[in-house]
Amino acid sequence: MELPAVNLKCASSSVPRNHPHVILLGHWLLTTWGCIVFSGSYAWANFTILALGVWAVAQRDSIDAISMFLGGLLATIFLDIVHISIFYPRVSLTDTGRFGVGMAILSLLLKPLSCCFVYHMYRERGGELLVHTGFLGSSQDRSAYQTIDSAEAPADPFAVPEGRSQDARGY
Repeated sequence: MELPAVNLKCASSSVPRNHPHVILLGHWLLTTWGCIVFSGSYAWANFTILALGVWAVAQRDSIDAISMFLGGLLATIFLDIVHISIFYPRVSLTDTGRFGVGMAILSLLLKPLSCCFVYHMYRERGGELLVHTGFLGSSQDRSAYQTIDSAEAPADPFAVPEGRSQDARGY
């Protein structure tokens, strides 16, 4: 009797790829609880980005959807820091208020981890590396450029065919 073959590599990487809805559900729950204290722009920013996340889950092959979700998560990290620091209630915070603030802060602390998982999904869908190391220096890909010493002339789409002159076209 032979034992069946089990692919262990697939089981270790299945959390970010197969369960992006867990990220959405977790942030939706934390955002909902955070809205106990913070409403208005906090709710609009976070629920809009969660809607982009739903789009990214629905369009499993779309690089645009997952990249917009990733960019939105990165933007809401900054926006949440600003919003919590400006609108933190300083006087008479009830137990419910402390819970809401705690959940908003927990959501903020979990967003970088969520960004790592979403970036992994972005790369699996065929997205390119967002950070190019040589953008200030020389580029490694020079296939689109022609050297100055090249003997062949570049293809000009507006060049006049050899048998005709400019006057023959009526200019």
